[in-house]
Amino acid sequence: MSRRLSRRALPLCVLLTGVLTGGLIRATSAAHAHADPSRPRADRPPAALLQQSASARLKADGSLSDVVGLSATDIWAVGQEDVWEAWQNRSVITHWDGSAWTEFGIRNDASGAGHLRSVAAPSPREIWAVGDGHDGLPYVVRGDGSAFDRVSVPQFGSRDWLGGVAAVPGRTVAVGSRGGTPLIATATSAGWTVTEGENDGTLYGVALTRKGDAGWAVGDDGGRPMIMRFDGDTWDPVPAPSVEGGFLRDVAVDGPRKAVAVGGVYHDGGKITPLVLTWNGKRWSRASIPTRYAELYGVTGDGKGHFWASGYDPEHAGQAYLLRGGPSGGWRVVRGKSSPAPRTMRLQAVTHVGDLTLAVGHVVDADERYTDVVERFQPGTPKTVTATPKTQSPPAQR
Repeated sequence: MSRRLSRRALPLCVLLTGVLTGGLIRATSAAHAHADPSRPRADRPPAALLQQSASARLKADGSLSDVVGLSATDIWAVGQEDVWEAWQNRSVITHWDGSAWTEFGIRNDASGAGHLRSVAAPSPREIWAVGDGHDGLPYVVRGDGSAFDRVSVPQFGSRDWLGGVAAVPGRTVAVGSRGGTPLIATATSAGWTVTEGENDGTLYGVALTRKGDAGWAVGDDGGRPMIMRFDGDTWDPVPAPSVEGGFLRDVAVDGPRKAVAVGGVYHDGGKITPLVLTWNGKRWSRASIPTRYAELYGVTGDGKGHFWASGYDPEHAGQAYLLRGGPSGGWRVVRGKSSPAPRTMRLQAVTHVGDLTLAVGHVVDADERYTDVVERFQPGTPKTVTATPKTQSPPAQR
């Protein structure tokens, strides 16, 4: 199946992944997050886990698609504003310093990016993001923490599409598709190299080990999950559980013997069940998930065997929805508080730093207006913060 057909089958929330962040939700006092008690205590979130809702206060119809944290006071998120205007939407790069969100422009490109889907930060002075450009080409941007520039990749063409990026010092990997086949673009000190997979499919998520000598990329072939493995030299497909209608959207790695990939499974009638695959050093296997229907978009780990996945639960559409997995392999649902107003919340991505789990995405209200959302989960009673945005304008071109 071609990438065109595969992406047509995706729900709107997946097609818009990494685009929105807005202002329906303001900073509120902390509320208890709800955890399902059916799993063993070892896999439960801390009893005092509290939740706080806020917003980066993007402009109209904004959403955040990805987030990465270096510390609780150094967090980067990307997305877009004016999500319904395909030719006029504007990319968003925003930074949390512990007290406020600051937006950054892209200084060397007048055409601009329309939708940034993924962000990676191997250090405070090296931040990467990928998405779509208004010139019809894949968009790659690099920043040093104070300014951002578009990066020229001559190997890219109009048939290419980027969905995910991962980076460690000395190596950056972006994944997507080229005319219906998997695409992997790698930047090192020697420059960029772009390779294509041999079979049909699209890659959406990628992760590298801390040393960058191994990694995983995930997606689907239009009907089943797809997984590719990096051995330090080449990327090769590996067997994945055969799940008819299955797709993967993100992956997190915790050393050579532990990784988690998340996505969903399409069923008749348009319903989607959550899909979590785990790597034990020898093979990928499907995990049991305590949710009937849900969509999973993002996953992160803490390097100690714990993982968090973010997404959307249609049976609790107005609440924040995450899964938390422990070292023993069990998964538990963590929910935010409900809202009296009709709304749909989708958490597109999640990061974990220190004791803070932070997820981003968007809320859609009854009038189909998008607003970015930032959900914090943290032990104890987090401080109430004001989400007053600051804007950093790009310097004048020389």
